[in-house]
Amino acid sequence: MTTALSFSLPAALEATEPPEARGTARDAVRMLVAYRGEGRLVHSTFSLLASFLEEGDLVVVNTSGTLAAAADGTDETGRSVVVHFSTELGPGLWAVEPRRPSSRGSEPWRRGEEPPKRIVLVGGGAVELLEEYLESRRLWVAQVCTTEPLTRWLAAHGRPIRYGYVDRPWPTSTYQTVYVTEPGSAEMPSAGRPFTTDMITRLVAKGVGVSPILLHTGVASLEAGERPFPERVKVPVATAARVNLAKAMGRRVVAIGTTVVRAVESAYDPGTGSVHALDGWTDVVITPEVGVAVVDGLLTGWHEPAASHLLMLEAVAGRPLLEASYEAALAEGYLWHEFGDTHLVLP
Repeated sequence: MTTALSFSLPAALEATEPPEARGTARDAVRMLVAYRGEGRLVHSTFSLLASFLEEGDLVVVNTSGTLAAAADGTDETGRSVVVHFSTELGPGLWAVEPRRPSSRGSEPWRRGEEPPKRIVLVGGGAVELLEEYLESRRLWVAQVCTTEPLTRWLAAHGRPIRYGYVDRPWPTSTYQTVYVTEPGSAEMPSAGRPFTTDMITRLVAKGVGVSPILLHTGVASLEAGERPFPERVKVPVATAARVNLAKAMGRRVVAIGTTVVRAVESAYDPGTGSVHALDGWTDVVITPEVGVAVVDGLLTGWHEPAASHLLMLEAVAGRPLLEASYEAALAEGYLWHEFGDTHLVLP
């Protein structure tokens, strides 16, 4: 089995705030363009995305909106607990991650210690941990009781999930893409954050198609060796048809984010050689061994060392190009994480 790319990430390259706070427009973040066929790297900016795409190409975006998925609570002794709501499993059931408060948000529960089984939520309601979720040692299946539907309750009482590299809280609007249609992601499908309405207009004017899928992401603070969990996905009939048409015409299908790769590849039927509509769950994990059958290009952010998402990138880019891209990004000072710079992989 292939091992995910590992490297040393300097703290100075972790984006601690959105580009707007750094005096930069959303679409002015840097973009490294990597061509698999030539092994060529081009340093650019996201605002020039349209110049790297061609008439007839199809861009596929994830329209899932980011929840205010972090909420405060207390255990039976009054000790503070932070709950990250990851994935809705059924009526009143969620996969959740209990965490300890810290000076910069929260931190994972210590290995070997079990979190409290009952957490009373600040703002009304409670979380009852039932069992470990898929043997993750980090996520739990929980019965959740709130005074109103959880997504509405979180909008009033929760806040966006924030990790230690982000040095202060930001409003939920900071974590939304411009094309959101339905809230449901624990963390922002961040590859699409640099898009603006003007950018989408320029793509359409050039003859580049833009089609949606919906995939609600769970928490992404994956431990070493932990693969993505099942996620809720919807590939509409119209999007499936446009993907199939683009492939039939020899045009490129470019996924905006790893969530889109997972959704589109989950909807692929090897028996027919085409993509079909999908409304359900996906447990597909893209690795170099599995490969990709549909996606030709990928726009994504810069991922942490040894993260499982890097295996998906390797499936799209190939190991040599992936290594060259990350070496160049580190050397040129690209910024990491959801508020950082971008990486466009093309054939």
